[in-house]
Amino acid sequence: MEIKVDDLTGSKVIALIKEHLESMSSQSPPESCHALNVEELRKPDVTFWSAWEQDELLGCGALKELDGEHGEIKSMRTSSSHLRKGVAKRILEHIIEEARRRGYKRLSLETGSMDSFEPARRLYASFGFQYCAPFADYIEDPNSAFMTKEL
Repeated sequence: MEIKVDDLTGSKVIALIKEHLESMSSQSPPESCHALNVEELRKPDVTFWSAWEQDELLGCGALKELDGEHGEIKSMRTSSSHLRKGVAKRILEHIIEEARRRGYKRLSLETGSMDSFEPARRLYASFGFQYCAPFADYIEDPNSAFMTKEL
């Protein structure tokens, strides 16, 4: 698996982000949907990675800088044809390594609180993420689960 910084111009990546946004909005009311679109993922405070095996897109993930010591995981998504193959685990490892390299002291995320998000929450917990209060600009929301990890 090759994980590389991506400029979000390829059709496969754009299609995966579209699938991610559609999935998030089908599971959460609009005010609880915090997924970033392609333009938001291209902003300078976000680094976006795609994971590939030859020319096949396996998944993606992003790291948003909240400040010089705190990053947020965004847009974690595995292509539906590659679920349960370790793609998300490897992308998460990559993001955590990068956060450490940047000198962040904390890495946080927001994900859904519904049952369909349980596998994601279990993955994050297996890496030492713990539930926490809302961070950055988030507010309490019954549809959201907030997690953080000290690095």
